[in-house]
Amino acid sequence: MQTLERQLTAGINMNFIPIEVPSYIHTNLNPAFALRPYQSEAFARFKYVSSDYQQRIKPTQLLFHMATGSGKTLIMAGCILHLYQLGYRNYIFFVNSSTIIEKTKDNFLNSLSSKYLFNQSISIADQQIQIKEADNFQAVNDDDINIVFSTIQGLHTRLNTPRENSITYEDFEDKKIVLISDEAHHINAETKKGKLNKSEKEDMISWESTVTKIFNANIDNYLLEFTATADLQNPLINEKYQDKLIFDYPLKQFRKDKYSKEVKVLQAELDQFQRALQAIILSQYRYKIFENNSLSTTPVILFKSKTIAESQSFFAEFVSSVEKLKPSDIQAIQNSNKGNVIEEAFTYFNANDITIPNLIAELKEDFSGNKCIVVDSKSDSEEKQLIVNSLEDINNEYRAVFAVDKLNEGWDVLNLFDIVRLYNTRDADHKSGKVGKTTMSEAQLIGRGARYCPFKLSDEQELYQRKYDDDLTNPVRVCEELYYHSAYNPKYISELNKALEQIGIKDSRTRELPLFVKEDFKNSDFYKKGILYVNKQVANDRKDIEELNKDTREKERKVKLTTGFTTVSTAFENTTAVIPNGKPKVHHFKDFSMSIKRKALNKLRFYRFNNLQHYFPHLTSASEFITSDKYLNPVKILFTGTEEQVNNPTAEMKLEASVKALDEIAKEIQAGSVEYKGTKSFTPQGIEYTFKDKTLNITVGEGNAEYGIPQSRTTNSALQLDLSTVDWYAFNENYGTDQEKYLVKYIEQTYDSLKARYSDIYLLRNEKHFKLYSFDDGRPFEPDFVLFLKESKKSKPIIYQLFVEPKGQQHIAGDKWKEDFLKQIEQEHKLDTVFENKEFKLIGMPFYNEQLKKNEFDGEIQAIID
Repeated sequence: MQTLERQLTAGINMNFIPIEVPSYIHTNLNPAFALRPYQSEAFARFKYVSSDYQQRIKPTQLLFHMATGSGKTLIMAGCILHLYQLGYRNYIFFVNSSTIIEKTKDNFLNSLSSKYLFNQSISIADQQIQIKEADNFQAVNDDDINIVFSTIQGLHTRLNTPRENSITYEDFEDKKIVLISDEAHHINAETKKGKLNKSEKEDMISWESTVTKIFNANIDNYLLEFTATADLQNPLINEKYQDKLIFDYPLKQFRKDKYSKEVKVLQAELDQFQRALQAIILSQYRYKIFENNSLSTTPVILFKSKTIAESQSFFAEFVSSVEKLKPSDIQAIQNSNKGNVIEEAFTYFNANDITIPNLIAELKEDFSGNKCIVVDSKSDSEEKQLIVNSLEDINNEYRAVFAVDKLNEGWDVLNLFDIVRLYNTRDADHKSGKVGKTTMSEAQLIGRGARYCPFKLSDEQELYQRKYDDDLTNPVRVCEELYYHSAYNPKYISELNKALEQIGIKDSRTRELPLFVKEDFKNSDFYKKGILYVNKQVANDRKDIEELNKDTREKERKVKLTTGFTTVSTAFENTTAVIPNGKPKVHHFKDFSMSIKRKALNKLRFYRFNNLQHYFPHLTSASEFITSDKYLNPVKILFTGTEEQVNNPTAEMKLEASVKALDEIAKEIQAGSVEYKGTKSFTPQGIEYTFKDKTLNITVGEGNAEYGIPQSRTTNSALQLDLSTVDWYAFNENYGTDQEKYLVKYIEQTYDSLKARYSDIYLLRNEKHFKLYSFDDGRPFEPDFVLFLKESKKSKPIIYQLFVEPKGQQHIAGDKWKEDFLKQIEQEHKLDTVFENKEFKLIGMPFYNEQLKKNEFDGEIQAIID
């Protein structure tokens, strides 16, 4: 289990909190939405603060500051499930914009929606739960999750001018309420104003004060705020959230963790329709890439106008112009684009026999008027919100959306890949140099559109993260990029880039750097005929698991029974009641009746027999699991409670204790379960096939001052080396961290000793070229280097493959599993293919660290030389 160590720059202080998501959250959220590490951290923080944090202020206000696209609504759903477990049934969900309400209801209530947040069946503590929309809380079912959906302004109006069946302040007098605020930066209207004058204090009754009044109606209430754009730089806002910020995951970190698309800006000195045509050609190219990789993703374009009239006018022009497309229109676009992604598109069309007439026919069909949607009209935008919220659906046929501002908040369409700006104005503050309001709004729209569209082409790839930062020339890279199409306007683009940097979706330090295999190495026999041995990741069939882990089945389980103790005292009487607990006593699970044991298992979904067989394939029956000494029979439960409960527990008490103990055991089984393993058999693959030229997307200095700096141009004299002049380094350059550069320098210094024994010496940098998989749990691992050493002067030479991982001091402890795996390779690997005329030996080296582990590493190298 991971432990939470990351600290927020501001907010609630918590150290070393276990990152454990309760099973009732895991099992009741939509299984299609696999939890990401940062989402698990958010749940861990919330569970800790709501259940264990001694300094929690009541009523409790908490802020989740999370990037657009990071899954805020999924976190809301998980928080609702946890709060239900704590006894909360009534929720008010409110947002700033009415256009988001229908979309949100769909996500929370419509089990047929592709974005439905919950599992098809929801149950907690063996209780089936329904999620219901409510107008008020007067006659709701206390077993349900009851949610009032409203805008913040509508909530204020409904409470301060009440109507029949509407929610009223009386609803809050005797009920615990959870308020959930989406786009919560809007609820700081009064806070931002700072000091109010006397007249304002007397006259202003805003929706913010309405929310505050509800929040303070009950000491047990919660206000959970969610936003991607909290103005934490504002001193008043920062002060307000110093003890309320529970989770901070900004867009900058979101992008760094590869959960966003990469943003590209494409300027063109073309008229509006020509720029639009350029965008739909690029969109069709991307559509073909998805299609040819058997992915059913339909790319969508947003055409953004400045006014509703302009949007409607351009929509009519667009539909008409597409219908009249001619080959000369396409050729004009082709001729005006050299050395960019549009040229790549035409190269692809040509290679796949898509002629210009074919392309025109496809564009006329795919971008016809019935496959475009306008969402600017005030009268139709709410009904169309559901359409634009389902553009990711597999049966969606819409390819283009025409809008002004309706989609500026709450729109999270993953398959948006192009935004076309149909105007050419600037609004920068020339005196202060600050980014203008409109430009910042456009940058924020780009940030929303940059949410990653999940796909993977192999089991080993991550579904929700970019895969080709280290291979920008791969054709599939275009499916990880969002293009912002603008008129040619360098000053505006400069301002936009500044805005993109401010919101965190762009980093000025990011560079596209070439990494290519040297021609001399490409021409060598070693490159053309040499091989690299790697292993594979395989599903763990668990055939070697024949029993429940001994520590798990013999561990004493401590269970505190509910005493039901009640006491009455006189007001102001200075006495403290003490619960009359007895001495704890151990009871053995094997001594309980079979009916109690079976009931206990039946209450927990984990113990269904088909699920138990997944973890224990040799298990023959539920009875065996209950009665065998290999499984539950040895379980001991330490009862704590009153003397009577401890010594003479009733059947109900034994059942309660059994359920609690078994739930704890289930979590340990799941935590210790290994889904995959790495094979100990290693398979050969060609070096020429494995190591190829690449263009890398690197953020210089990210995590390490040396990262992204060429070793030939580093200012650190101890690391500087011109790799173009050495024949043992296979690539043109090394852009690695300081420890990776120290490793290369070490090989340079050891080269003469190596050359005395080995005829071929090559160090190859592994930039996503290959992976190994740990024997124990199949975790993927990409060692930074592989060093090849071929013995000389032998009729049957031995070729050594040394897997090498330089490691910064701060990562040595956390990545110990990698070093343990490397050290296992030499003794435990097997080669599934052998050769008559040469022999291979695979060795995993200890970590290399110049300051801490160089002597250990050098000892291993010397042993190989000697």
